[in-house]
Amino acid sequence: MNIQCTAVALLPPPEFLVRLTAPGRRPPQAGHILCELAARHRGDHAMLLWEDDARRVAVWARWDGRRATLAELAWCAATDTRTGDACGLFAGHPAAHDWDVTDPTLAAVDAVLAGERPHPGPYDGGG
Repeated sequence: MNIQCTAVALLPPPEFLVRLTAPGRRPPQAGHILCELAARHRGDHAMLLWEDDARRVAVWARWDGRRATLAELAWCAATDTRTGDACGLFAGHPAAHDWDVTDPTLAAVDAVLAGERPHPGPYDGGG
């Protein structure tokens, strides 16, 4: 397994959205983006922003240390031979497919939860 890249950036809203904000309304705020690629990948960092299933593309934020861009990219065509799951990254992405990438934050949460509840069972509504 590969660990997920931990690069984070602040993505300001596109200028045209700020200009379209109605007078007296709060303009869109900047948001943090987190790289979804495997650690030590080459090239830009990338995070999925939204999908267009009808056209089989998605809009990705891509960034390096200096600037961020939005890119409409086709999906990776690879499927996991063990599960049949499609890769959730863009076509031509560097490094591993998403099924071989472990999010370190989710892995840490899973480890804590496994310690509290080592034998997961059906949801019982308890805390």
